[in-house]
Amino acid sequence: MADYYEILGVRKDADQTDIRRAFRKLAREHHPDLNPDDADAEAEFKRVNEAHEVLSNPESRRKYDAHGDDWRRADEIEAQRAQRRRTARTPPRTDYDFAGARGYSDSDLFAGLEDVLGDLGGFGPRARRETMGGFSAETPVDVTLREAYTGTTVNASLTVRSVARRFEVDIPPGVDNGSVVRVAPERGAEMLFRVTVAPDPRFRRDGADIHADLRAPFADVILGGEAEIETVDGRRISVTIPEGSRDGRKIRLRGQGMPKLGAPETKGDLYAVIRPIMPGRLTGERRELIERFRELGADGE
Repeated sequence: MADYYEILGVRKDADQTDIRRAFRKLAREHHPDLNPDDADAEAEFKRVNEAHEVLSNPESRRKYDAHGDDWRRADEIEAQRAQRRRTARTPPRTDYDFAGARGYSDSDLFAGLEDVLGDLGGFGPRARRETMGGFSAETPVDVTLREAYTGTTVNASLTVRSVARRFEVDIPPGVDNGSVVRVAPERGAEMLFRVTVAPDPRFRRDGADIHADLRAPFADVILGGEAEIETVDGRRISVTIPEGSRDGRKIRLRGQGMPKLGAPETKGDLYAVIRPIMPGRLTGERRELIERFRELGADGE
């Protein structure tokens, strides 16, 4: 997967000035006119130019941040997601009944929330309740992967018996695509928040486990070394690369993955997937060393 931020050498929160400055520097360095007959420089110039075209446009950057390599299909993906929300009827068995609603109204309509349903996922018994002729309303909620990690708060409005009410509800840590947060702002009324977690270009989620590429110089991959990897919540932790590692090797970091829904103190694991950074154009001593390495019979054993 192409990492446009890494290609330009900027942070993911870089502003347009930083992006433009990085692009100009790299474009001068790799411009074909300044590197005649250098295929590697030409290829790198194209990568730098592509990264700049995407990140310098706010809309394409938003799509890239949300969908990674699939950013060109962002409109299609988001349309399909919206269609799934419209056609969804029955909440999946990942419901999370949560009493975290706080209302803003002229009455005590939202006080207490004593009529919250029990959770389906084994976190407590499901309570039987009388609907009293009430109703159920569903609202889609989009959150980032980091918000799914930390939990977040969303605002919503609900019309109850012709009276508009506005309230906020806590989305608990650990939600995943299809999770439903269910709140009962008053007896006989029910609000369902169906969660969609936006893809993150840096991480691949598998339940509570997270997989992330760890780019390391090929010398460190061969000889062993140290590198840093970012966690979902933005921390950077040190990773020891074992000697003789190969591309795709996974290093397990226990307890550094996603919190589990309903038990946020329990977390999955983070798997750092080693991706060697191969050297670019070889000249002089570097080439001689690599040729010597080959002569010694470097067959991978």
